[in-house]
Amino acid sequence: MSAKKETTILIIALVIALGLMGASVWWLTKELDGGIRVLTDSENPTPSQGIVNPEGESYPETLAEVQNVPRGLFSHGGSTTWVSIRVAVDPAIQTVWPQFQLRYTDPLRGAPSSGTGIQMLLDNQLTFAMSARPISDGEYQKARDRGFTLKEIPVAIDGIAIVVHPSLPISGITIEQFDGIYAGEITNWNQVGGPDLKIQPYGKIDRDPADSNIILTATTTEALRGVGSNPGGIYWASAPLLVSQCMVKPLPVGRTANNFVAPYKLPFVPVSECPQRRNEVNLDVFRTGEYPWSRRLVVVVKENGQIDQQAGETYAKFLLTEQGQELIRKAGFVSLR
Repeated sequence: MSAKKETTILIIALVIALGLMGASVWWLTKELDGGIRVLTDSENPTPSQGIVNPEGESYPETLAEVQNVPRGLFSHGGSTTWVSIRVAVDPAIQTVWPQFQLRYTDPLRGAPSSGTGIQMLLDNQLTFAMSARPISDGEYQKARDRGFTLKEIPVAIDGIAIVVHPSLPISGITIEQFDGIYAGEITNWNQVGGPDLKIQPYGKIDRDPADSNIILTATTTEALRGVGSNPGGIYWASAPLLVSQCMVKPLPVGRTANNFVAPYKLPFVPVSECPQRRNEVNLDVFRTGEYPWSRRLVVVVKENGQIDQQAGETYAKFLLTEQGQELIRKAGFVSLR
């Protein structure tokens, strides 16, 4: 074999060897990098990697990073608790994703609520719904009867506040006492440490009260006007909707009578100083669980394999980005991230 041929063969062999070595290094680097990502995602998430939820789905940091955003006009509605979230988040979504058009839709009959929103979703009047309570067994069954299933995606935690007339001299109320009032078992404020005064509970029309003495109202505003004009009145709803109101007084709530926790930041701002100063929701006591009454806010999605499902899941993803969660915190709710 000539020297020239030997040289050519050696060069070819060297190229092949270097190629195999390079492939091995690339494969090893890829595997190690993958191992670092898994460890980082699960133990110390970074802004570029997002957060992994219990189902293993990763949420990005900003609205702009959400993938597979559908195009179209999507109707949504439901719980009035969501008003401040919707007002804060929807315009931000529309700015970043103008092709994802959102239209808030009121029910044809009755007042907006979790129940009416889910019913409108079942009746194909909404693309997805907003709820302040879990889906009921009856609602799950109605969905199955229509050939699809419902899924709830938690996006925030809401604290519940109880309000009374500003003149009512009572330091707080326990959950058990509150339940007794709305069950019709406690009818006078002197039964819970207050004055000899008849209790007048107010509630929402979409609820089925055990006590027929409850005055049902179509809206939170209507209920607040009632409590504000009735010295014995009492009402409950989302803390961000009630705590800052001038016409009523939010009560500290406890699991026991010696452990009342205020839903507002101390010191308490009296009605006489409102609206120049207002009480603010104390998110810390809801976040830590010190306050005894909270609930999850969920996006209710129609699982039908169609664009309705994609739109509802995308909306939830928007809310679960860090940007969405920050907007939720600014709206007065506890974020999940």
